[in-house]
Order: sequence, then structure tokens, then C-alpha cells
Amino acid sequence: MIAALTGMGLSAAAGLNAYIPFLVVALVARFTDVLTLPATYAWVESWWAIGIGSVLLLSEVVLDKIPAVDSVNDAVQTFIRPAMGGLIFAATSAAQQVDSSAWMADHPWVGIALGVLVSGLVHTGKVAARPVVNLGTGGLGAPVVSTAEDGASVGLSLAALFAPVLCLVALVLLAWVLIAGALKVRRWRRRRGRLPA
Repeated sequence: MIAALTGMGLSAAAGLNAYIPFLVVALVARFTDVLTLPATYAWVESWWAIGIGSVLLLSEVVLDKIPAVDSVNDAVQTFIRPAMGGLIFAATSAAQQVDSSAWMADHPWVGIALGVLVSGLVHTGKVAARPVVNLGTGGLGAPVVSTAEDGASVGLSLAALFAPVLCLVALVLLAWVLIAGALKVRRWRRRRGRLPA
């Protein structure tokens, strides 16, 4: 159960920003004993992976704060964020020796699929909400919302590794925010005449 909470928390964080949970996992695995990645995922904590992840994070942080560019970036990230969610879920659940079950060891694709699903759902909520924020604030809300998303991604990533039970609370709150946001987007579009009543 703990490994699943860790994986889901990191996958949700990847739905907001693909590179934050990747770098958190890589740095924690490289510099602490909290997380020991199995040999098949050891490349995650390599210097070249950390370097590439850092460059990609920097570009994501900048691009995601520019109105209109953020929507293009989200379109590109549609493939990256869910894939990263699946990778991180699989890597961290494989690293959890305490929780490992024979069934999960025999079916590693389940962790990957769950990671892709969780990350994909969070990403979809983000993609749907961002244009509404941009239009509703004349673009001024993009950097604020992006910074909040980055902060949430960092918080979820750290909670997933150091306090996985808190991830359950965070995931419920995130689901509530995404559902409330989706309902607001729907009402906004209905008012603008884009959806039938």
C-alpha cells in the first residue's frame, strides 16, 4: 500500500510538472539511503540523467509561465507527463522492498499503467484549466498558477517519498481541485456558448 501511495503521489506530481518528481527521485536516490533504485532504474540517478532533467525543468518552468506559450508547452507535454508518471511509479514501487508482492513483481506493467493514468488525469485537468485562467485574467494568471503548480509538484513529490500517507490526503484534495476546476471550465464555456446547455 505504501509503495502505491508513493507511486501515485509522484505520478500526480508528474502530471503538473514532469521533471520535478523525476529530479526529486533522482537526487534522493543518489544522495540518501531513503530510496534505493533497482539496477534496471539506476540510470535515473546518473549524473547525465540529472543534468538533462535539470535543463528540461528549467525550460518547463520558463515556458509554462508565458501565456499562450504555456498551452503549446502543455500540448507537447501531453506525451511526456504521463510517460514520466509511469516511469516514476514503476521505479519507486520496484524500489520499495517492504511492500513488494509476488503479484506486483510478476506484473510490473500495472505500476506503469497506474502511473500513466494518474499523471494523465492530472495533466488533463491542468490543460483544461490553463486557457480559462489565461483568458479570464488577460494572461496575468499564468505565472501565478504555474508557480502554484510547481510548488504543488514539489510538495507532492516530497510527501510521496517521506510521508506517503499524506499523499492520500493530497491526492483527494487534488482530485477535488481538478473536479471543481473542470466544472468551472464547463460553466465558463457554457456561458460563452461553446457547449450546449
